[in-house]
Amino acid sequence: MTIERETRAVALVTGASSGFGLHTSVALAQAGYRVVATMRSPEKRDALLHTAEAAGVRESIDVRRMDVTDHAGIRQTLEKIAADYGRIDVLVNNAGFAAGGVVEEVDDHTWRAQMETNFFGTVAVTRAVLPHMRRQRRGTIINISSVSGRIAFPGFAPYAATKFAVEGFTEALRLEVLPFGIHAVLIEPGAYKTEIWRKGFATIPARKDSPYQPMLEAVLRMARKTADTAPPPQEVAAAVVRAALAPAPRLRYPVGRGTAAMNLFRSLLPWKWYERIVLWALRR
Repeated sequence: MTIERETRAVALVTGASSGFGLHTSVALAQAGYRVVATMRSPEKRDALLHTAEAAGVRESIDVRRMDVTDHAGIRQTLEKIAADYGRIDVLVNNAGFAAGGVVEEVDDHTWRAQMETNFFGTVAVTRAVLPHMRRQRRGTIINISSVSGRIAFPGFAPYAATKFAVEGFTEALRLEVLPFGIHAVLIEPGAYKTEIWRKGFATIPARKDSPYQPMLEAVLRMARKTADTAPPPQEVAAAVVRAALAPAPRLRYPVGRGTAAMNLFRSLLPWKWYERIVLWALRR
């Protein structure tokens, strides 16, 4: 059954079952959007719907299945959303996960799975949405990057590689689609209290005989400390809403404690000094 054509702006969010995606979906609904919240496993929708109910926006959220690694399924889902609502005004590419470990010891499957979800998934969903936005002559594509998309730390190479790729992709995309009235945007969060810490960085695998063991132990201590003190993710959701509502959003939105200062510090400091500081901090 076809849904009545939507008069409100429609926002599509990927990876909406938890973390940034969950809170972004609710925040966009509170801002007046009809939100299509997608997730790989819709049976995990309860946390999203409970939060939306508490915020008074449950009726503004439509949960649908989308696995960003299933490119044929992405196209089918996007065509159905466009047919149901007649428009797609905002895309938030949020789906992803974090894998850590030192380069030498991360297996091929993990490298490929990380890139397939975090980067190629973002590319596939964006490509499926673009024809609809071009026909509308308007739209905003918001890619959730990370401070790790501009500063790579030891032990986080797989995750950082995907976010560096998202940064370059978004820069090029923005220049390609601006003439069609479409804006591409990067949200660059620092550390926030989401499942990414428990599922990813805080459980970095290491061989018992690894020559990198001292470094990995230091990285794990930093990851756990960061997870314990990280603020909740609503601040990132608020940044997404600001970018979505802006008539001419800027390219980058660094978000989080010290994120902008860290980017500036890294860009101004000679690399030799920077690497000495990082390695010294890990030895402490």
